[in-house]
Amino acid sequence: MLKEGEIRIPSGCAIAGVISKEGKNINGKIIVDSMTVMHERSNGLGGGFAGYGIYPEYKDYYAFHLFYDGKEAKEVCEKYLDKKFEIINLSKIPVRKTPKITDEPLIWRYFVMPNHNLLRDSQLDEKEYVSRCIIYINTEIKGAYVFSSGKNMGCFKGVGFPEDIGDYFMLENYNGYLWTAHGRYPTNTPGWWGGAHPFSFLDTSVVHNGEISSYDANRRYIEMFGYKCNLLTDTEVIAYIIDFLSRKKGLTMEEISLVISAPFWQTIDKADTEKKELCEYLRKEFPSLLITGPFSILVGFDGGVMALNDRLKLRSMVVGEKDDKVYFASEECAIRKMEENVENIWSPKGGEPVVVTVNKEKL
Repeated sequence: MLKEGEIRIPSGCAIAGVISKEGKNINGKIIVDSMTVMHERSNGLGGGFAGYGIYPEYKDYYAFHLFYDGKEAKEVCEKYLDKKFEIINLSKIPVRKTPKITDEPLIWRYFVMPNHNLLRDSQLDEKEYVSRCIIYINTEIKGAYVFSSGKNMGCFKGVGFPEDIGDYFMLENYNGYLWTAHGRYPTNTPGWWGGAHPFSFLDTSVVHNGEISSYDANRRYIEMFGYKCNLLTDTEVIAYIIDFLSRKKGLTMEEISLVISAPFWQTIDKADTEKKELCEYLRKEFPSLLITGPFSILVGFDGGVMALNDRLKLRSMVVGEKDDKVYFASEECAIRKMEENVENIWSPKGGEPVVVTVNKEKL
């Protein structure tokens, strides 16, 4: 008999999200509750959440969340952080002990800024400097893993059912303008703390339901630009692709959707001239970043979120609205758990991005 975690269910996983277009605070308990009604989509091998706007008192600093396998890894990593950054604050991430969450690593949080002398001498922009430091830690420092690194945002994840992970990290104590969530049913990869969703890099976070058949091609391409995929799961590469296309190439989220969930050539041929030229350019410029296989994803970024399906719509995604809030989930029941009187519910078409941004004046 196969043990739990060895059964492959490609349609598993659950995702959910909520954003306030006016930048109003949303308590973390809301997103945790939304996952309870999709419990059967998980098997206890991974759950997690991303919150944006949760650290207003440290909004100008990078919030590093780290997993450590032990004290030795922590000592080595902190020595590196102290060299490369100015550490404004550091502490354990507060958790609520529960028998449902076991074998957890050491979990610490650091609010940092690049060492200004090293940043100047590096001749890199600030985000590139930080990104290279993150990749170094995750690749070279054994037993240390930066699993969240953006400003005024943070990921909270681990091995367990998502509602138990949310309770463990006491998300009811956090408020933010955007939350995303994931309940994992691992398909081809093991369940471990670093491999739980969301996958985050700087301000970008990704939760994903599905399976990436193009992973090897995507990974080989993105690693040519300094990224390293070493977390034993396919979803990691999506976060790097989106960071690369948005931060380094300057593409909008709508344009990014035309790369990773590109229309078929016969669809492009029928588009109007301007759209056709754009789609043709992006398909020819970034052919190795087309993501194939079934997927639905929620991409969090500074000031907004994008929901996107694969172009064949092989995974579920439902969107709803109420007042200034927009809700996303794998199932309508999860949206109604967050807002019973939700309005204007629809399912986006395959490859059709739903991008929602926050009124920046409200942040």
